[in-house]
Formats: sequence, C-alpha cells, structure tokens
Amino acid sequence: MPASPDHDGLPLVVDGLDFAWAPDRPTLHNCCLQIPRPGLWMLVGSNGSGKSTLLRLIAGLLQPKRGTILTPLHPAMVFQNPDHQLLMPTCGSDLQLGLPETLPPSQVERRVEELLTLVGLQGMATRPIHTLSGGQKQRLAIAGALAAEANLLLLDEPTALLDPDSQRDVVALIRDLCRQPKAPLTALWITHRLEELSHCDGAARMERGKVGPWQSGAKLVANLLPTGGGGG
Repeated sequence: MPASPDHDGLPLVVDGLDFAWAPDRPTLHNCCLQIPRPGLWMLVGSNGSGKSTLLRLIAGLLQPKRGTILTPLHPAMVFQNPDHQLLMPTCGSDLQLGLPETLPPSQVERRVEELLTLVGLQGMATRPIHTLSGGQKQRLAIAGALAAEANLLLLDEPTALLDPDSQRDVVALIRDLCRQPKAPLTALWITHRLEELSHCDGAARMERGKVGPWQSGAKLVANLLPTGGGGG
C-alpha cells in the first residue's frame, strides 16, 4: 500500500497487525513497526515469535486479519535458501526473468551486467547456476530482487545456510546497498546470529507476535546474552 500523509517519508509503517495460522493460535497480535529511514534493520526472536510471518505479510504473500501495512517502496523477499527463488539455468537468464517488461531489449544485457557487478558476480551472465557456491547463489537472489526494482528488501535469515566468509560477504553487500549515496535501499533482516547485529542501523526483539523498540545492535546483544535469548 502507498504511505498515508501521516507517514510521509517513512519507508515502512506496520500498524495493529493481527494474523493467525489457526483460529486459536494467533501469530501476530496488534503488531506495530516503523522503519524511520533507509538502512539495514534487524529483527531477532525465538522460533514462533512471528518474524517470518511478519515479513511475508509485508511482502504481500499473506493477508492480515486486521491492521495496515503502509509503504511507498516496492518490497521483495530474499529467502534463507536461494534455491527456492532461482528458477532459470544461468545467472543472466534468471535476472532477465525479473526485469521490467518495459525495458527495451537493447538495454537488457547491459542491465544484467550492472546487476551482476553490483553484487560481485561480474562477468558471470552465462555461468550455470548449479555451479555457484551458496554465497554466490544468495547474492544472485539479491540481484534478482533488485532486477524487479525492489527497494525494500525483506531478508529471512539469508546467511543461515552459508559458510562464515559468505555470511560476511552477504551482510556487507546489504549494508553497502543500504548506505549507497544514491537511492539507498531499506532492508528488514531476520537473524539468529548476534554477531550480525553489529552491522545494522537498528535492531529489535520480537516476542509473542510483537516487535520491541529499535535500539543499537550492541545494546540488544547486551540485553539478550544474560538470558540466553535471541535464537532464530
């Protein structure tokens, strides 16, 4: 939905969201969230706290029982397993699938190479996807979201299946995209890796279907560690 006049300038406003997978088991109840500016924003919480459900509602993959989701941005999901969203045999053909139909054919190849370069896969348009590493696949999935002109990335534990080097690469890529001088992106990232919170612009804990206040990643880690919380 477009943003209302009361929320001009905010990338995302979630207000009073209710959702239940079963009538007697509410997943979200009066869930509220505001992202104040472009940047990398992270959510942590235990299994069943509603994190993934919230992202799917924002993406429009689910419909809430009540409440509103207001954003002037174009959202796109990036899932934990990139194989779930890479559909074509090569890097270039997969990106072409997501490009706007209005893009002139003469510009398709150039745009594909721009996107590959942006995510560190330059020169790999003809590379078969099955030959990519897990980290390369996840970067290609991010490029696919950008091909569809998304500027609100919803990332559901995107580093969970990656090795430590690839984890750092993906976090750094999203951080850089959110801090680029021209048209910075907004990203809402679910994580269970507390070390990733050091890279975000704000972090919040989700419990029992509600999102807590934004705070620095360091402060949230300090609050979580004594109780052993923060699991994904």
